[in-house]
Amino acid sequence: MHPFDRFTDALDYPMYVVTAAADGERAGCLVGFGSQCSMRPPRFMVWLSELNRTCRIAARADRLAVHLLRRDQDRLARLFGGETGDRTDKFAQVAWHPGPGGVPVLDEAPAWFVGRVERRVGGGDHIGHLLAPEEVRHPADGGFPFLSVSGAIDIPPGHPVD
Repeated sequence: MHPFDRFTDALDYPMYVVTAAADGERAGCLVGFGSQCSMRPPRFMVWLSELNRTCRIAARADRLAVHLLRRDQDRLARLFGGETGDRTDKFAQVAWHPGPGGVPVLDEAPAWFVGRVERRVGGGDHIGHLLAPEEVRHPADGGFPFLSVSGAIDIPPGHPVD
């Protein structure tokens, strides 16, 4: 274990489902690395594993959708976190609709935004996608118990992490 792991193990980041579409292909995965990175203008950075099919589709996409899930949406989290799009059509198993630019938006997600990709940057074994939000949906009543790292810890990744 790297000493830095002890620091990050103390954090409980939100988990997101990120979806992408390009050249007639769709992809989506559960992501633990993402954060707002600017207030004015609003910007969000999401990091996708280079091993992941979603990263390959996102490399050709001009928009990505970032979804928050509730803690009780285990089935959706397991589908997008524990299955690989290389073998499973995840979108055949969920209700979704095309958002701006055709990016898949998950109907069950209580909150989401679609962002235009402004820049991509390498960061170790992940590629960062800097997003400029274009369309946002969030419940009017505000907060809900969202899925975090601690709630998704027992979902084995669809691709190996080492």
